[in-house]
Amino acid sequence: MSEEAAAPEERKRVWKTPANVTLCLESDLADPGSRGFVLQIGDAFFHGFVVKKDGEVAGWVDRCPHAGFPIAVEFDRYLSRDGELILCGWHGAVFEPISGKCVGGPCAGGKLTPWPVQVVDGFVKTA
Repeated sequence: MSEEAAAPEERKRVWKTPANVTLCLESDLADPGSRGFVLQIGDAFFHGFVVKKDGEVAGWVDRCPHAGFPIAVEFDRYLSRDGELILCGWHGAVFEPISGKCVGGPCAGGKLTPWPVQVVDGFVKTA
């Protein structure tokens, strides 16, 4: 008689980060480009991503407003092939990279949750 393996414990999530955490060099981001980040805050984890488009940088919580799934199916793959829009790989919702507004798909009219970031002396940091 074999024992069933225990289900893995779900990791605690947080939805905000402290200010002034250095994420990467701005030059590490292509334009257009994106990069995902997982930050451990205490015993919980924050999942977010930043995008760069036309020289502007924006940060977003990595959670689709449609079903709550992460945006990218593959880490760091947040943008459409042409780099024009953020693409939810699960259900096809598309978002403007800088405003976060959903412009198509199942959550049209919705918006991504902002993650405050800023560029300081060439570094992308939490704000």
